[in-house]
Amino acid sequence: MKTLREGGPVKRTQLAVATRLSYDALAKYVEWMNERGFIDVDTQGVVHLTGEGNAVYDRLVKWIMEYIGKVQFPRFRKP
Repeated sequence: MKTLREGGPVKRTQLAVATRLSYDALAKYVEWMNERGFIDVDTQGVVHLTGEGNAVYDRLVKWIMEYIGKVQFPRFRKP
């Protein structure tokens, strides 16, 4: 979602490369997100982030920043 949001619509193969996922793994994510209306894949195979996908991305980032962003990990010292 972040890649689509920042870079705009892109073909699945380019999206797999940009996200460092295998094409098979990406295809599963694309199918899952498409079924939920977060993305749309046109007849040319170009993946577009939908309005709902943008809203979900915003909510996810907000949640991560609120809950995960506050986690502080101890600093490790070299022995």
